[in-house]
Amino acid sequence: MSLAMETAAESAAAHEDAPRRSWAAVLALARFETRDLLRYIPVLATLLLYVGWTAWTLFHSKDGMDAFPALQNVDRGTQSGPLLLGIGLFVCVNRCTLRSRRRGTDRQFDVLAMERWRRTVAHILSIVPFAVFTALVVLAEFARQALRAGAVGHASPAELAVGPLYVLLCGAIGVLLARLIPTTFAAPFGVIAFVVLSLFVSEATNDAAWSRWLSPIVSESSGDTVLPSDLVGRPAAWHALYLTGLFLLLALGAVLVSGGRELWLKAGTAGALALTLAGVVGQSGGVSPELAAARARATVSPQKEQSCVTRGGSTYCAFPEWTGHTGTWAGVVDRVQSLAGGTAARQPLLVRQRVDARYGLSGEGAIEPFTAPDQVTVGTRWGGNRIPEFAVGVASVLVAGSESKGSDLCDGRVVTTMWLALGGASHPLGELRNVRIDDSVTGSAYVLAPTSGLSMSAEQTDVVRELLGRPRGEVTAAVQRHWAELTASGVSTTQVAKVLGAEVPKGAKDCAEE
Repeated sequence: MSLAMETAAESAAAHEDAPRRSWAAVLALARFETRDLLRYIPVLATLLLYVGWTAWTLFHSKDGMDAFPALQNVDRGTQSGPLLLGIGLFVCVNRCTLRSRRRGTDRQFDVLAMERWRRTVAHILSIVPFAVFTALVVLAEFARQALRAGAVGHASPAELAVGPLYVLLCGAIGVLLARLIPTTFAAPFGVIAFVVLSLFVSEATNDAAWSRWLSPIVSESSGDTVLPSDLVGRPAAWHALYLTGLFLLLALGAVLVSGGRELWLKAGTAGALALTLAGVVGQSGGVSPELAAARARATVSPQKEQSCVTRGGSTYCAFPEWTGHTGTWAGVVDRVQSLAGGTAARQPLLVRQRVDARYGLSGEGAIEPFTAPDQVTVGTRWGGNRIPEFAVGVASVLVAGSESKGSDLCDGRVVTTMWLALGGASHPLGELRNVRIDDSVTGSAYVLAPTSGLSMSAEQTDVVRELLGRPRGEVTAAVQRHWAELTASGVSTTQVAKVLGAEVPKGAKDCAEE
């Protein structure tokens, strides 16, 4: 082989190997930038805060309802955790990207083999480990909830992806801002500008659905609302597509601004723009007529969507995702009926799960009580205070005959109802506090139930509190022996106290005596 041919071959081999070495250098720089980001206090502090807060909420929760999570709500709950981490990365990645400019080394970098746009790629890649870490925390948080024995429902992978995508998006914005406005003051003002812009758009569009979904994280003012997963109706997949496209668009835009002119960069930017627009259009569709009809059907005619089982003579009807809870509902019904007398102790009940889904997650419609006899409502949330509230609903039906009549109780039957609901609880006084809206065990208060609750006077509260402090068997025997008298319409609180051997409250007045 001639010297000329050998030189040409070596030159061609070196030329072919150059891109490989360039990308290896980019990855090496990205690893360095990732380690450097961990040296910044905002990143490290928000990272530790995110992990610590997530662990605390998972392992130190005292709310009994947390033992019965609905996974279609859990997935959305993972999105707010990385909020501060994203802001910290935005500011610090911006600062890292401007490091060479701050230190006056731009001219030295310009003579290196690695082009400026490749250094921009390295800064963008330095964010990826933080997004991966966020994804691991999200998966751990979700797995912890999904493995609980009382977990119900189905999660959306697209909802779970929002947290990591948000972290990527914040980093990409920081890099792009550094290339467009090369000053460190731009990042803090950028955060303020984003907040102001979000408020302005929300106000200008009257908080329209399409404008709300332009935000990376879209929360719902759902309160205690838990819907069947097929009725949630959030465009989660379209939103994840929108966030993915927006991240790629901003990242590739930063590379183009930095001098990248390769064809694949331009094609990728065009593709990212198409993904972003497709996501925007898809997530702006609103509630479809089919979904609205399904929500109305689940609200007005839940029996069309439910399956029923019989336990101990009573029938329990639930939406498909909650059929596993019928056993725990039956346990509460059996406990309440074991304290009742007369035919109520053996009365078959129809326990039906109900939810007002017509307004989606953005509203909480009140559930009207059943007017038909021997029918009891149970909600889609369970555990914690929902258990004694359900017991109140069962007891009111056993005493008054129906939910609508039970919500109108104001005479001495309130005492009988509350004894049935709480007398069999392991901590009856604590349960009494939990079902009262003001968390008290003295004075008058409103008692919560799955539908309409009932009102307790101060005198009725005193009698109930005394009964709950006495031996359960003694009070149960008295209740069962005088059942007809204790559940008679118009019976006074004074009469109930005398029959059950409790101290007669002075000046007791209820609706039967007013």
